[in-house]
Amino acid sequence: MSFKTINFSDSGYPDNLKNIYDPPKALHVLGEIESEDKFAVAIVGSRRASYYGLAQAERFGAELAGKGITVVSGMARGIDSAAHRGALKAGGRTIAVIGSGFNNIYPEENKGLAEEIAKNGAVISEFPVDTKPWPQNFPQRNRVISGLSLGVLVIEAAKNSGALITADFALEQGREVFALPGKIDSGNSFGTNELIKQGAKLITCADEILEGLIVPLGAVIRNREPSNGQAVFDFRDDEEAQVYRMISTDSVSFDGILEKTNLEFGRISDILLKLQLKKLIRQLPGKQFVRNANIKNQISK
Repeated sequence: MSFKTINFSDSGYPDNLKNIYDPPKALHVLGEIESEDKFAVAIVGSRRASYYGLAQAERFGAELAGKGITVVSGMARGIDSAAHRGALKAGGRTIAVIGSGFNNIYPEENKGLAEEIAKNGAVISEFPVDTKPWPQNFPQRNRVISGLSLGVLVIEAAKNSGALITADFALEQGREVFALPGKIDSGNSFGTNELIKQGAKLITCADEILEGLIVPLGAVIRNREPSNGQAVFDFRDDEEAQVYRMISTDSVSFDGILEKTNLEFGRISDILLKLQLKKLIRQLPGKQFVRNANIKNQISK
């Protein structure tokens, strides 16, 4: 397989990964790592997943990818593979971090999936090309999965599973940890339910993950500094700019926004969520919204 090597000092080395303890000195990459991949969420879980777990992993992979989030996982059997496939089906980006060298893709049946991921994201390994998938490689691999991401979603995890190791790394790295609740009498639910008891955020949809993330300003907008010193935000769509103009330092209700636009309920909800993620507005009790007073800005549109 033809791959390239990105060293820690290279400009293409992922920003998120640079800030963890003991980052890989070099990454071997099939495909491309893009700047947008810093807005990433990892999805991990059991290799022996239930039908429910597989369906949810594919669903969350697709929903997150559809919102412009890169889906990171380990390309293992079960939850990992389903998450990658969900992202690919949605036409989004996904990154697989493997615990072996490129001459020993594991599991072997995922060689085709690896090729597909490389065309729509990247397959990454810190191990030399001939490295076999030794068990000790995978905990080391897991720190990279969480390190590349802003948060980690665990879907089905048995006691002492690798997914829980990834969650531990995420906490050490200051990442958010999310968990999908499972049946209390299922062994595969022990890990996720235990994470929730310990403070992981219980989630049921992708929007709840995005709400729980501290997404850096600029995930969907670009900013520049004009001569007057105020930030100018260049919105990518007119509808988002329209809603933002309606919100000031005086609170406005959701219903008020709905009445003054021709936008549908769901579209307004989506725009308000994006504006909150960008830290441009904040929500008050009673579904009231105000501009963030800490950001003085203009709109270029």
